[in-house]
Amino acid sequence: MTVTINTQHGNVDIATDVIATVVGASTTEIFGVVGMTSKNAVKDNFRNILGQENYSKGVVVTTADNQTTIGVYVVVSYGVKISEVAKNIQERIRFNLENQLGIAAAKVNVYVQNVKVVED
Repeated sequence: MTVTINTQHGNVDIATDVIATVVGASTTEIFGVVGMTSKNAVKDNFRNILGQENYSKGVVVTTADNQTTIGVYVVVSYGVKISEVAKNIQERIRFNLENQLGIAAAKVNVYVQNVKVVED
């Protein structure tokens, strides 16, 4: 699946894996995010934190009516304010998508799949 950007010189198709990589890198930069997990982690009772090569499993990109919606599945650190972490994730993803890929996300949904106690 791709997202198409129309420019004056033609169309640019960006693969969802590219978008997932930008979204995943943006997400893991945020303080309080331990990592990302797959969309089905709760259903499968599988709590592995995804590595950089698997960001696409923790990011869902959908397009409808020329609008892009991003879903991000994260694991946060115990003791952080989840609402602030989620807000920071949303802002960083929107900023990086716009500046790096030229894509404006209509929605960025953050799904907290787990809270992990992180030893210092």
